[in-house]
Formats: sequence, C-alpha cells, structure tokens
Amino acid sequence: MAQRYDTVDEYVASFPVEVQVKLQAMRATVRAAAPAAVELISYGMPTYKLHGRALVHFAGWTSYLSLYPTPAEDGTDGALERELRPYRATKATARFPLDRELPLPLVARIVEALLRQREDGLGS
Repeated sequence: MAQRYDTVDEYVASFPVEVQVKLQAMRATVRAAAPAAVELISYGMPTYKLHGRALVHFAGWTSYLSLYPTPAEDGTDGALERELRPYRATKATARFPLDRELPLPLVARIVEALLRQREDGLGS
C-alpha cells in the first residue's frame, strides 16, 4: 500500500535529503508564483488549489520531479513551449531530472501560465 501523507511537510520529509532540497525549491517557487493558492495533499502529492480547484501538482520520483499539468498554450508565441519541450513527458506533464539543476524560473513561468489560463477560463 502506498504511503499516505497529511501535509506537504510529511511528503517532502519522506524523500532523501538531496531530493528534499529540490522538492522544497519547487514548493517555494510554486507558492511564490501562486501566493493565493491553498497548499494541500491531493492524489498523494503536493497540490495547489485556487478557488477550490486544483491549479498544479508536483511529485518526487526516483530520478525526477514531475509537475502537472503544464499549459497547452501559453500566450507567448510558443516561447514557453520551446523552453518546456526538453522536460515534457506527456501532453500535460513535465519531468525534471534529479541529476540536473531544477529550472525554477521555468517552473514559475509554467505556474504563471496556468494562472493566466484559469483567469481566461481555459484552465481546469
């Protein structure tokens, strides 16, 4: 049975220290980009909700961190998509390898694009 977590702190603490550092950086970046979002655990991973609806989730894995969802259209003539492409695992998932530096400015831009989509009525 999978481990259950009540808080994001518990979730982060369940990983090796070197992964905890990256998870905390991801967490801080998401919180800074979406300060009005409520942080909780949903679907077994850190989730940020805005007005009762999930905005973004992230998760730690053996060799990467994942961010879900990623914006389909970013309103920047494809600039965000070009930057995201090396990390895109699926249409709506970005994977950031643990053996590389976490691209925190990109994470912030992804969250900001999701916020814009939500404001425009396009997001989930």
